Amino acid sequence: MSETRPESRLERKQRTRRAILDAALELCEDSSLVALSLRQVAGRVGIVPTGFYRHFESIESLGMALVDESFASLRAMLRDVRRMDSEPGSYAGIVDRSVEILVEHVARQRAHFAFIARERTAGPPAVRDAIRHEIDLCERELATDLARLPGTDAWSGEDLRILSNLIVHAMVSTAEALIAAADRPALAQQIADTARTQLRMVIIGALQWRSRPST
Repeated sequence: MSETRPESRLERKQRTRRAILDAALELCEDSSLVALSLRQVAGRVGIVPTGFYRHFESIESLGMALVDESFASLRAMLRDVRRMDSEPGSYAGIVDRSVEILVEHVARQRAHFAFIARERTAGPPAVRDAIRHEIDLCERELATDLARLPGTDAWSGEDLRILSNLIVHAMVSTAEALIAAADRPALAQQIADTARTQLRMVIIGALQWRSRPST
């Protein structure tokens, strides 16, 4: 009969950190992070308030960790989709797969994205800045990938930035609409269908665009 391996100190620390993040998400369901105290979080996790500081410097740093957690895997998945196929006929497929991934990711991490939707406008300044930074990273990465696609090779950097801004903000709006449509699958499907049509329209129109020559 094999014995259960005792939990290491690092594993205990990681488990407690995860519990703090999950507790913060739960406690913020009906209010902003600005109303949350570390005592509330510590009490929910079952640690002393000073134990909170072994994992996070402040409530704001906890919020920034949640922001990073929400965006990191989504950015990586969308990046992979855009690089799967760069042929001109693949634009519709890239749009469709990107929306599909967004829908799946929001459903899987609904609490995270509900947190992002709230804190984007109502959160502490540092957390709002972190969210803006993540959205800006999405735009920059998308602009870089758009520059590799046929039809955009003569575009200016500013025009690539404008197009990536349009696409990313459309996806942010879609994510927020999906959160609001919780437990209403028909409405969520309608939102996804609208997002696909909207993004296809943006891409089709963009492919007809020609940047002005620099003077």
